[in-house]
Parts: sequence; structure tokens; C-alpha cells
Amino acid sequence: MYQFKHITYSAPNPGKKLIVLGAVHGSEKCGTLAIARVLADFESGALALVRGQVSFVPITNPKAYAQNTRNGDRNLNRRLRPEGVPREFEDHVANWLCPLLAGHDVLLDLHSFQAQGQAFATLGPENNSQPLEPFVHADAEMAMIARLGVGRAVDGWLATYATGVERRRATRVDEADSTDLDPQYGVGTTEYMRSRGGYAITLECGQHSDPAAPDVGYRAIVNTLAHLRLIDAPDPAPNTRMQGLRLHEVIDKAHADDAFARAWKSFDPLREGELIGTRASGEPVRAPHDGWIVFPNAVAAVGTEWFYLAKANPRFA
Repeated sequence: MYQFKHITYSAPNPGKKLIVLGAVHGSEKCGTLAIARVLADFESGALALVRGQVSFVPITNPKAYAQNTRNGDRNLNRRLRPEGVPREFEDHVANWLCPLLAGHDVLLDLHSFQAQGQAFATLGPENNSQPLEPFVHADAEMAMIARLGVGRAVDGWLATYATGVERRRATRVDEADSTDLDPQYGVGTTEYMRSRGGYAITLECGQHSDPAAPDVGYRAIVNTLAHLRLIDAPDPAPNTRMQGLRLHEVIDKAHADDAFARAWKSFDPLREGELIGTRASGEPVRAPHDGWIVFPNAVAAVGTEWFYLAKANPRFA
């Protein structure tokens, strides 16, 4: 039997309400380890909350965590929303997690990734009133991401997911009720948080087994607590030289024998026309322009994200 748990500290003085998530994907343990270290600091008195509230969810998806797999029944970080009639375990998680997120102002979600590469963070869109992801807290997210201790930031997630879903729906009309064909497929923890009026950052702390990844997560939590003035500590100096990228396309794996041309790492540069991989049919997959490859996943399931393409982000020019 699986159960859900969060730990909340509240201060007598008003302030922001921060929530920190670990193990949204069960095989990504760095967030759980980082949160455990911060909780130990609170219990020992090394950290003390002086304003606002902070909640920690060390294991967001307990079924996936117990299995040491990315998902329990499906990807929790896709199509995240309350479900009136839960069908999969992640629906039960969503029914518990979504109200918890809505009760906070700011989210820091800690993840790791499959391929080798350096830590990076993702943020939401620029301020806008468009129907896909209207937003008014872009400046706050930019300020927060600059203080996490990483040197690279990426945006464009939800728009890229939406384009990918449209492509899937055009070729898989017989599977219209599939999760990965839902127009809300791109909504994960951060997107849901923004839809409830808050703001949110996902921090990819490093490769799954990188022993430094929990340290990246720990530093980010403490820096965020200081930046939001929840603890009495100086606001960390912002990184004014961050590399900014914008995702613009997702490429799915179409067959189990689709193969990469080499062992790509996230943010390896690409030159226009460069061979990225080869389809099972023998068709080459080439870079359509100069840019970067993001989240290459050689073991991706058929019909899911194989890799992403990114360009330079004008927000960080």
C-alpha cells in the first residue's frame, strides 16, 4: 500500500509559501536526498524558518519510487490534473498533489535525467495573455532561476509539447483517448502551478547516478529559501551570465530500432544537416538548423519523446 507524505514548516511572520518536490519520477532520487539533508538542517537548527511557509514532498510518486522506475502506471509529469474517476496510480497522486500545489505560491521541483550532462533549470514563458499558458510572474521566475547555482536555463516546454501532441494526433487517430495524445499532455507540476496563479522552476540536477546531483539540489533549496527571505540569509548573487535556450521541437521514437548516431548528451551542439540518428527504416534524422540537442533518450519507449531541439533564447541575450 502506498501513501503520500509532506512535511511543512510555518513561521509566525508572513511570507511566501514555497513547496519543494522530489521523486516526481521514481528513479530520480537526487531530490529526495537533497530534501532529506535540508530537513535534517531544520531539525538540528542549522536552518530556521523566519517568514512564510515551506513544504517538502520527498517522494511525490511513491509507487514509481518503490519500483525504482520513472513511472508507476504513467508519467506523472504529463497531463497533471485532478481526476474525478482515477484509473491509474498517478491519477491518485494528482488528486492529492494538485490541491497541495494550489495552496502554495512558489514551486521548486527537483529532477535528474538519463543521458550524461550538466545541471540546468527550466522556466515558464514570458508574460502573456495567450490561451496556452497565460502568465504574469516571468520576472520572479527569472530572478529565482538566476540564484539556483546553475548556468543554463531553458524555456518553451509547453508550446513544444503542444506541437508534438498535434503531430501525434494526426497519425494516431485510433488512439484518441491515449494520455500522450491529450491536449494537456504537456502540463506537469510547474505548468499546473502556474495555472493556479503561482510560479515554478524545474531543476534538473544532473544525470541520475551523478553523486553530485543531490548537492546541486540541496544548494538550490537553500538558495531559494534565502532568495524568498524565508530564512535569515543574504540573497544569493544572481548569475548574470546564464546560457539561455528555447525548445522548439520534440522528436518521438517511432520504432524500437530507431538509433542515435552517437551517444548524445543534453546540450551537445548541432550543426545544420548533422546526422542525429537513423530510423528503423533506414531514414536519416538530421539537424534542421544549428542548435542543441536536449534530453536525448536512447531507451525511450516507442511513441514517446526521443529527443528535443533547442535554439538560442533571446531572453538571455
